[in-house]
Amino acid sequence: MKLFHYHFWTNRVEETENYYRKLGFTVAARYAMEKGTVTPYHPPLEWKDFRENALIFRIIEVRRGKVNITFGAGKKPIFDHIGYLVNEEELAQICNRADVMGWKAETGARRTFIFTPYRFKIELQTRKDTVSDENISISHMMIKSPHTSIKRDLERLFHRNVDELLIEEGEQLQLQEVLINGVEDSSKDPNKVIVTGC
Repeated sequence: MKLFHYHFWTNRVEETENYYRKLGFTVAARYAMEKGTVTPYHPPLEWKDFRENALIFRIIEVRRGKVNITFGAGKKPIFDHIGYLVNEEELAQICNRADVMGWKAETGARRTFIFTPYRFKIELQTRKDTVSDENISISHMMIKSPHTSIKRDLERLFHRNVDELLIEEGEQLQLQEVLINGVEDSSKDPNKVIVTGC
């Protein structure tokens, strides 16, 4: 299993897309709510083609190598979930352990979500086409939370050490920093997530 993904809600959707594009990410998909219907605005469309439509983007997906990031329109930046690429056997084992722990698992056709008691979810993804073979990957993530038992519980859920996740005590849940192999420099995205190359 491999950490590959994070998702958040933001009131700075266009700025967030532009930030990650400058880091070499490509836009894989854009979906907006329009008159109660989800409508795609994928590339080659650019923001100049639809900015005046005042769209509410449900999800924008950007990719680079083995890193997949999604974000959607919200009232303010809110960290929602992290994601792991898993095989079918790992998926079944993790869902079984989640059940034993009393954590809800929601299985869908495209992905499975584990609902933790810590105000963020874990996406389990078996589809390898959500990433590419380019040698860019997430090395570590730092999450701040008032709950100090997150790491212990995730190690129980995954039945292994989760050294790729650094949990720091903080007043509220926040994705603090993401270290990405193959990305140069260090900067903050428009949602105050520090993206550091390593």
